[in-house]
Amino acid sequence: MLKKSRDVSARPMSTKRPSVGMGVIVIRDGKVLLGLRHGAHGAETWSLPGGHLEWHESFDDAVRREVKEETGLELGAIERIDFTNDPMPKEGKHYVTLFFLSRNPHGEVELREPDKCREWRWCSWDDLPRPLFRPLENFIATGWQP
Repeated sequence: MLKKSRDVSARPMSTKRPSVGMGVIVIRDGKVLLGLRHGAHGAETWSLPGGHLEWHESFDDAVRREVKEETGLELGAIERIDFTNDPMPKEGKHYVTLFFLSRNPHGEVELREPDKCREWRWCSWDDLPRPLFRPLENFIATGWQP
């Protein structure tokens, strides 16, 4: 007699799931834009502009919205680059972070969310300030170069 297989779809699923984050490599004059985080997880680390993908939002719309909200910059063409898996056990968080690239944004950088970011700085990719936000560290480890 054959043993009946168990229906795995009936198993309870964990309520904890990774969140979808986005990091945007914004390049102007050969330099990338980084912000010093504070007031949230990853405080006092340097990070790309970005944030969370919202419900039913396209990637491009989310990237444009987040960069505009945080920096005031308007993006032109957007390129999808890669993603990282970013568990943060100490913070009780887990993200899958999608990375995008946009060159030569329109406008000047403004500090629009001072409760989340202390400053914005244009930096050389080969000489980034430290410490870096974990998703950016993991992305750099992939070897990507602008």
